[in-house]
Amino acid sequence: MNKTVNKDHLSNIKDMLQTGKLPQWIMTDPEIHQLEIEKIFSKKWYFIAHESEIPNKGDYVSRWIVHDPVLVIRNGEGEINAFINSCTHRGVHLCTADLGNKKTFTCPYHGWTYNIEGELVGILAGNKLYGEDMDKKEWGLRKVPKVESYHGLIFASLNPDSEPLEEFLGGLKWYFDIMLGRSNKGMEVIGAPQRWVVDTNWKVSAEVFVGDAYHTAMTHRSTVELGISPKDPLFASNGYQIQLENGHGLNVIQPPASVSIPPYQGLPEELWPMFQENLTEEQLSVFKNTMVFNGNCFPNLSFLSPMHGKGEHENLTNFLTIRQWRPLGPDKIEAWSWVLVDKEAPQEFKENSYKRYVNTFGPGGTLEQDDTELWTRLADASKGVTARDKSLHFNNVVNYLMGLDFVEPVDDFPGPGIAYPTTFLDVVHRGFYEYWQELLSKES
Repeated sequence: MNKTVNKDHLSNIKDMLQTGKLPQWIMTDPEIHQLEIEKIFSKKWYFIAHESEIPNKGDYVSRWIVHDPVLVIRNGEGEINAFINSCTHRGVHLCTADLGNKKTFTCPYHGWTYNIEGELVGILAGNKLYGEDMDKKEWGLRKVPKVESYHGLIFASLNPDSEPLEEFLGGLKWYFDIMLGRSNKGMEVIGAPQRWVVDTNWKVSAEVFVGDAYHTAMTHRSTVELGISPKDPLFASNGYQIQLENGHGLNVIQPPASVSIPPYQGLPEELWPMFQENLTEEQLSVFKNTMVFNGNCFPNLSFLSPMHGKGEHENLTNFLTIRQWRPLGPDKIEAWSWVLVDKEAPQEFKENSYKRYVNTFGPGGTLEQDDTELWTRLADASKGVTARDKSLHFNNVVNYLMGLDFVEPVDDFPGPGIAYPTTFLDVVHRGFYEYWQELLSKES
């Protein structure tokens, strides 16, 4: 069996994608996993927090960029900085608390202390041990090279040469404006992010959110039987699939003409004037008639803004969740999930929105459990000899053919990207993997 990933393997992936196929071995291959860390996660933008999690000076949260611990702090001037969460004395993980407010951080190993600017301000018995000539400025916390925000979403990059965040987001900004920039005071996170571990690969979860509406009829059949989801197996195919640059993509799921829904995803009517003030006419036209937005910001930041109720069209409530699929290995992820609401929404709506999220897409939610069960089974089936044979002797490819060469894009969709007239497609999946392949193929 060919065990080494080389240029030919990566080139073959590119060729196969043109025919709607993808080798199964890429899902759990350890070498592919290391290449992803080197060429994707250490080079591109990575979501680390939301601004509302650290509203005050001295507030901090502890996060990870795959295996790099990161401390996100709002400093004395109100600016947001990110540092490698590792003491510069011996490299110990400095702060293990998830969140809090501090003026200083002291390493529990040898007592070195840093302020919220990341500066080294205290060394236990420093003058006696190091003399007075030691320059503390040289030993401050290592700053993450680039940190930028968009509508409260804080991204970081370990690559000092990364393109500006807004350039990387491209057309996805237009849709983020609808979900995150529609109200005057923006969005806020409810509670701390929920976290759980799933035995799967990060690409599996990312590709489901980037545009896999096709799985809903079968994977989530239990919710149909409970009356939470519509009975029509093609219901989720209505609307548009949007392919964007840099591997981003999303579905804009809209109801069929025979079904009426509350405007603006059922959000409280007192918020509507702000929507009309902050969004363009084109954005409003899409927002007003959409049931579900789901998508993925490459590589691993997914988002879901659905309407869920107790019946097919009754008591519909909107929530917005963003989730990060942190790779722990080629076949294990840590899911991080945040719930966001408009700051100016009524408190009752905020509570109902959070409850609806917990019941459906929280770690114990009905739909979340459906998904993770199948994601685990996909990873398990991708570890065998036949699945992992890179020579393709067993024709071990999986199918991304849906819509290829016979579903054409429309020219009248008002938003950016290439829009297709149904969500039952693999267009965004092929776009995701084409960009993934392009990054892996780049010379280091």
